[in-house]
Amino acid sequence: MNFTDFKFSFDIFNYIALAGLLLSWLITSYLIEHPPLSRISVSELMSEYRREWMREFVTRQPRIFDATVIDSLRQATAFFASASMLALGGGLAVLGNSDQMMGLAQDFELTTRLAEIEIKMILVLLFLANAFLKFVWASRLFGYCAILMAAVPNDQKDPLAFHRAEQAAEINITAARSFNRGLRSVYYALGALGWIFGPEALIASTVITNIIVLRREFASESRTVMLKRTL
Repeated sequence: MNFTDFKFSFDIFNYIALAGLLLSWLITSYLIEHPPLSRISVSELMSEYRREWMREFVTRQPRIFDATVIDSLRQATAFFASASMLALGGGLAVLGNSDQMMGLAQDFELTTRLAEIEIKMILVLLFLANAFLKFVWASRLFGYCAILMAAVPNDQKDPLAFHRAEQAAEINITAARSFNRGLRSVYYALGALGWIFGPEALIASTVITNIIVLRREFASESRTVMLKRTL
């Protein structure tokens, strides 16, 4: 790949579209994790439910149900980590084969140069790599949470019982936050694919991705259900 003149191959419109994608990713992540008090996000609502889960966990006997739930969370995280790794490997394989890249460009009737397509693919792969790392860390944190849950005393009168449960809750929340960051990276990796078809397509895919992510966090039916605290 020749990068000596790639900075001259994109016009200002491409840079604006790219900056819009990256800023959207950062801003939506911040809004979701630090929502306004008047409009809490689904992620933050789930954090409160996770704390309630650990408080109930102290008094629940037996605790087989809780072990099953934490195991299902780890399995889901491992699945997404594996999927991200496969997608990343496939993308790297295509990136390393110039003939396939040129064939892809011809199939979509693209007039961009090979180096430009490779740069655009690298952006997608960077999002996928970030997603993979987030999923791996989330899986490990869910493992930590399982150990902390096992350390919670069976006697709720034990002074360590609720303290250990609170620790497990916070690790659980941190794991979920990492998992959600991984999912958002996958969303924006899909959005970044639009750049292959030009800056206009990237702007359109970025807007669509933002709408999907923000709607699910701030205007979804599931959020409405979670806000119902009483009958």
